[in-house]
Amino acid sequence: MSSVQEVTWRMPAWIARELDLDTPLDGDDAKMAFTVALARRNIEHGGGPFGAAIVDAVTGLVLAVGANWVVEQRSSLLHAEIAAIAFAQARLGSHSLASGNYELFASSEPCVQCLGATVWSGARRLVCGASTGDAEAIGFDEGPRRDDWVAELERRGIQVVLGVRQADARAVLLAYQARGGAIYNGLYAAP
Repeated sequence: MSSVQEVTWRMPAWIARELDLDTPLDGDDAKMAFTVALARRNIEHGGGPFGAAIVDAVTGLVLAVGANWVVEQRSSLLHAEIAAIAFAQARLGSHSLASGNYELFASSEPCVQCLGATVWSGARRLVCGASTGDAEAIGFDEGPRRDDWVAELERRGIQVVLGVRQADARAVLLAYQARGGAIYNGLYAAP
């Protein structure tokens, strides 16, 4: 096995073809509808059932999106929130989103990994669709997240809103389960 000197994550080509990233989104409902639609399209393209978007709170423009590409791109790090944050920061040319008024919309409450990334991302607001219980109900392990995670984010200046379009986001999870999508964790290995 040779030493790897670079890791590259790819934005799937279907994102630019199928998503309108140029029209401003107005309000939490529209932003979450966009995020849930992203998650649904991701499973249609063979990805996991989670989507995320970084949105400028002032203009309503989407700065970057991410979806769960763990299996497709062979990286346990490529959860939707992580991908959206990474692509947004690359677009800004900064390690932080704190230079603007950016919101993170996630089709599901964050797992422990995405929660940590949210804390350090510079996002000022986190808006979630499905609950952790919804994701765990189909078999995902969301990790050892503290029970007071919302209060902790708010203590750090990150506003949290839960349950926006929860039924729609839960339906994406159930559609993924019905398709026989991989429920992966550290013990699951892709062929």
